Amino acid sequence: MLEISNCLLLVIDVQGKLAKLVHEHEKTILHIQGAIQCAQVLDIPIIWTEQVPEKIGSTIPEIAQHLNEIQPIEKITFSCCPNARFKEELKRLGRKQVIISGIETHVCVYQTARDLLEESYEVEILTDSVSSRTPENKEVALARLKTLGAGMMSVEMMVTELMRGADHEKFRDIIKLIK
Repeated sequence: MLEISNCLLLVIDVQGKLAKLVHEHEKTILHIQGAIQCAQVLDIPIIWTEQVPEKIGSTIPEIAQHLNEIQPIEKITFSCCPNARFKEELKRLGRKQVIISGIETHVCVYQTARDLLEESYEVEILTDSVSSRTPENKEVALARLKTLGAGMMSVEMMVTELMRGADHEKFRDIIKLIK
C-alpha cells in the first residue's frame, strides 16, 4: 500500500509539441494535472523532469502552472536515474515509493521505472497519466513494466489508497479534484 509519508510523485517530460502528439493527450494532461494537485493537497513531494528542453521545449503551461514552487530537473538520458540532480533529490527526499506520470510511456517512463525497480524502489505507474504517440507503445511498455514488478493504478486509485477512507482530513478537497 502506498503511504503518504513514503511516496513521491514523478512527472516526466510533459513538454513542447510532443505533449500534444501523444495518444489521448487531452485526457492524459488532465489526469497529470489531477495527480499533481492531489499530491500537493496531501503534501506529497513532486519531482519534475524535462528532456533536453532547449530542443524539445519546456513543460507545457497546463502542467507547469501547477509546479511553480519547484524547478524542473533537466536531463539528457531517457531514464531519469543516471542524472545526478535526480539522484540527489531522491536521496534528499528519502522516499521509497515512486508514483510515475508523464511521457512517453515506452521511452522515458519505461526506462526510469525499470531503473528505479532495479534500485529497489516501489514503483506505481499512473496508467491514466502516461502516454505515447501510439496506444500500442503505451500498452507494450505497461505490460513489460508489470512483468518487472511495477504496480499499475489510476489517479483516483492512488488518492483513495493514500487516504484509506472518507474520514481522511483532506477527503473533501481531494474529491473535488478527481470527480
